[in-house]
Amino acid sequence: MNKNIKKYNILFVAGAFLLLGFMGCKKYANPAPVYEELVRTTTLQRKVLVISIDGLTGAELQTVAPTNISALQKSSKYSYNVLTSSVATDAAAWASILTGVGYNKHLISQNTFDKDLSAGNGDFEGSITSYRNVFDYITQFKNVKTALVTPWDPLRNYMKNTDFSPIVSTDLAVKDSTVNILNTQNLLGAMIVNFRDVEAAGVNGGYLSTNSNYKDAIVKTDAYVGNILTALKARKNYANEDWLVIVTTNHGGSSVDPKNGFFIAAHPAFKEKELKKTGFNTVLFKGTDVIAEVPNDNGLYNSGSTQDFTVQMQVKFNGQTSYPGFLSKSTDVLGTTGTGWVLRQGGNSYLCVVGGSANGGGATSEFTGGTAADGSWHTIAITVKYVNTSTRTLTTFLDGVAVTSTNISSKGNLSTQEKLTIGYRSVYGVNTALNFQAADLCYFNVALDAATLVANKGLKDMRQHPNYVNLTGYWPIDEGGEGILTNKAPGGYNMVLKGSYKWIAMGTDVPASVVADPNAKDKSIIVANYSIGANILYWMNIKNLASFGIDGDPFLNQFESEFLLN
Repeated sequence: MNKNIKKYNILFVAGAFLLLGFMGCKKYANPAPVYEELVRTTTLQRKVLVISIDGLTGAELQTVAPTNISALQKSSKYSYNVLTSSVATDAAAWASILTGVGYNKHLISQNTFDKDLSAGNGDFEGSITSYRNVFDYITQFKNVKTALVTPWDPLRNYMKNTDFSPIVSTDLAVKDSTVNILNTQNLLGAMIVNFRDVEAAGVNGGYLSTNSNYKDAIVKTDAYVGNILTALKARKNYANEDWLVIVTTNHGGSSVDPKNGFFIAAHPAFKEKELKKTGFNTVLFKGTDVIAEVPNDNGLYNSGSTQDFTVQMQVKFNGQTSYPGFLSKSTDVLGTTGTGWVLRQGGNSYLCVVGGSANGGGATSEFTGGTAADGSWHTIAITVKYVNTSTRTLTTFLDGVAVTSTNISSKGNLSTQEKLTIGYRSVYGVNTALNFQAADLCYFNVALDAATLVANKGLKDMRQHPNYVNLTGYWPIDEGGEGILTNKAPGGYNMVLKGSYKWIAMGTDVPASVVADPNAKDKSIIVANYSIGANILYWMNIKNLASFGIDGDPFLNQFESEFLLN
């Protein structure tokens, strides 16, 4: 017995030195690997296979319900509502999948996988950070081989760190090469397979199952998936391997008009479960760098000298501070110089600062909107109504009740090239930080009267608003992930998030306009492209260190009771 123990110890030490030697050859000087402490009754080796069907929407996958993918769903965690990104080019989507961060951080938008150097990393300094792809971590921390099979040259060039990357030009060749690698490479531990015929088929006729070319491409690709799964299960050492199979897409539909994608993570021990967002999930606007803005509104939200408008938003201030603007269509305010309108915090109150100095109008003035910074949700609103050349009335409201009403005709033209923005705006040059959540930002092209505001301050279905046709912007701010705030008004534009923003699940702490979700006690699972990288690392037992900068949530760890004891 002692001899056996001694032999075991010698082998263990020798193996440790081999592992250290292997790691010493790596390109990156990162911290020593830290592996997750998982209790399991199996010694199977974790491995992962990712299959992307580019251009396939979640909705059309559900409609077509192809045979092999539908069968996978029966033992999977899945979503047909993967979030769209603010930038959804093929390269941007693939960079999110492979780095585990969203576009606003990796900044890869061009299909050459070059960064958009003019964008910065969502901050105001213009700094650029590069993020490693997850295969770098796999090859650094695991003694396995990796593979990528794609007919798209830019992706193959981007993933030069893979051990196997055959040059193929068709989806049929992708399938054949994948099957060959699965049949011959026993040390294979992580593999990405990329099909592109479905995306190409949607170009003519649309990305809908009613387009026969698109539907036929889905069915054919599903057959390829079936061939690959058969080869996977036929591997010589399959009985000693623990494969996670992910089937997903780079983006649903086209790059210029992306739709929600899909995500299926299949494992024999998984119980079928749809991954859903629960409760109200909104952005924490904290500090001075987190903002959401309309990149280009083509003048839609400019109010000029005579345009009536109403702006309303649900807001929850988590503390009291003075001066920073939190909602604006304005230049910065310096002294009495400023153009447009900006809502700012002022101790326990909010105030509206308005001016038209850049357009030859009057200097800025400010008007109180009432006590709002008490840690509770409130409905704040301003209305501007043009009466005649000498009278234009601005009124502030708190929870539907008018607080201040004043004539701002002397301010003149309020239009500005500055963007409609939620988040920090400099007022009086004081750089104090914000800390608040927001919901249901509404922009009407009319001045709503007091009776309408008070009657609809907590309206839960904006489509029922009596002035719904006048709504030119409606942002619920409840996506729960990614970097885009979807505009759900009849017209208008989406907003894009910038900075170190975080999505917060609010549980039952919701504004009056939101229906409390009885399931909010369950953890909300938001699936975005960058979720895939985080879950790949989790499955491979590679600790997701803070230095990696990965955004994604390794949500598969919530289901360990299903597979760790099997």
